[in-house]
Amino acid sequence: MKFAAKVCPAVFLWNLITNPQLSNKSTSISMFGTLQNYLSGVQRAWSVADGETMASFISLKDKHIMNRNLYVECPENAVERMLDPPIDEIVCAHLKVLYFLGLETRDFMQAYRQQSQCIQSVVKMLQQLKEENWCLPIMYTTCLDLRILAQKCEELGSSTKPGEILEKAADCLMSCFRVCAADNRSSDDDTKRLGMLNLVNQLFKVYFRINKLHLCKPLIRAIDSSTFKDSFPLPEQITYKYFVGRKAMFDSDYKSADEFLSFALRNCPRNFPRNKRLILIYLVPVKMLLGYLPKKDNLERFDLLQFHELAVALKEGNVRKFDEVIQRHEIFFIKCGIYLLVEKLKFIVYRNLFKRVYIIKQTHQLDLRAFQAALQFVGETDVSIDETHCIVANLIFEGKIKGYISYSHNKLVVSKQNPFPPLNTVS
Repeated sequence: MKFAAKVCPAVFLWNLITNPQLSNKSTSISMFGTLQNYLSGVQRAWSVADGETMASFISLKDKHIMNRNLYVECPENAVERMLDPPIDEIVCAHLKVLYFLGLETRDFMQAYRQQSQCIQSVVKMLQQLKEENWCLPIMYTTCLDLRILAQKCEELGSSTKPGEILEKAADCLMSCFRVCAADNRSSDDDTKRLGMLNLVNQLFKVYFRINKLHLCKPLIRAIDSSTFKDSFPLPEQITYKYFVGRKAMFDSDYKSADEFLSFALRNCPRNFPRNKRLILIYLVPVKMLLGYLPKKDNLERFDLLQFHELAVALKEGNVRKFDEVIQRHEIFFIKCGIYLLVEKLKFIVYRNLFKRVYIIKQTHQLDLRAFQAALQFVGETDVSIDETHCIVANLIFEGKIKGYISYSHNKLVVSKQNPFPPLNTVS
């Protein structure tokens, strides 16, 4: 067996990279000073079908990764003497991952390749353990570690093509997903289909990161048609609704996005303020597009006062103020991936401004030059009458104004009943 020649604080750096919380469910693996003791612990957990403990033995977030005696490049002989298939291959691959992460140079690409091999062995395990699902925690752990390693390799530029490593990692995750989705013969308590949502969430994180949202559609169909869709663990449902809500938002299906993101926010525990903030970053602009303005104190609690400034400009119909807020917080909106979504709010600013003109004029036949003057008053100083026509026409097309333009008289003729319908009723 070949051990890492020199051990540096690589594993501790790995902890800093992934920010793991060491598993409390693990037995005292740090006490297992030798490789043989570690393998004995694995054998005991495997023999009693203890999936949670087995998962901790092969997790990169568990404290056993700090045991330098486990940094073995060629552990096959030692492992095969103590463990039977299919767990032997999984443990071998895991020990090799620890070896490459324990080197002074920290070879993340080699560690990723060994983790990919680990996933292939997990697939074999899932196929061999028919009508059993106690092993699902092993799958969850290895798939999570694969995604994190792939992300680290992408950050280090280990591939010439951005996203290539994560895409290959997604293929590995899909091989596990197919096995779980095809397990139709097991009872509801023992089926591996209960592991589908965990894998879907991992795949969502990859697809959103490499900007391939179209690959989410078949996964969404699989979950929506599953008989277990309402019985998956609540944390997994929250994560799923968060990503599905974001996808609906990008598809301009704001009512569905509101429904899914609201579910995620409503069920997210109070002791996870960071997660609540992530949800609100997407839910708040969706709500604003549907005509609901956020309260300042709620935004202040989650450090999202950028949206309060937007809401003030929106309510006033103040185009100049709206543009200033967009420009001031441009980096924040771009970083969160909502810049274009926030830009769509500008038509609501126009709608609210024109509604004020309608209230002042108190007539159903409005001269378009009055709208032009209103635009010039709130900062659109160089707007022409033709541009004013275009803005009004778009608002009519989107259903934000009920009426029509009389070009011969240069007037907007609005409906006598509800000419500015509530935004949440506009399809």
